[in-house]
Amino acid sequence: MNDIHYLKLAINQAKESIKKGGFPAGALLVKDKKIISKWISIGNLLNDPTSHSETSVIREVCKINKTNNLDWAILYASLEPCNMCFSVANWSWISKIVFWCKKTLEMVKKWYYEWEIWLLELNSKNNRKIEILYISDFEKEILEIINLWESKI
Repeated sequence: MNDIHYLKLAINQAKESIKKGGFPAGALLVKDKKIISKWISIGNLLNDPTSHSETSVIREVCKINKTNNLDWAILYASLEPCNMCFSVANWSWISKIVFWCKKTLEMVKKWYYEWEIWLLELNSKNNRKIEILYISDFEKEILEIINLWESKI
């Protein structure tokens, strides 16, 4: 199993999120090449603005493991995590974040993201640097998923 394998699963989560009426984002946490949990982005359905896929998967794994320290975990996300989700990853001591699709200015203008500060820039100013890996191989596929979602709303 490699990063691309897990990112494809995150894409599947994004598709599942759309099917359930959520935002087209998916995430999973992996430890020692084993999926610990996966989540979709359905904060709109849960009436919970913090229920992004990345934050939800971290929240769930912390509760299950009765800890707030996930320094052993890798977070895989279909989209670049927003600043809130990055902060949650930081405070839970996630060691690495891997994602497919960078946020665009268009996404910020549509309010899919809160600021134009990119994850790599935010991380560069962080006290504790998280290893971040951006893999653009399937970015076009993610953007098509977002377009599909936009056509349904």
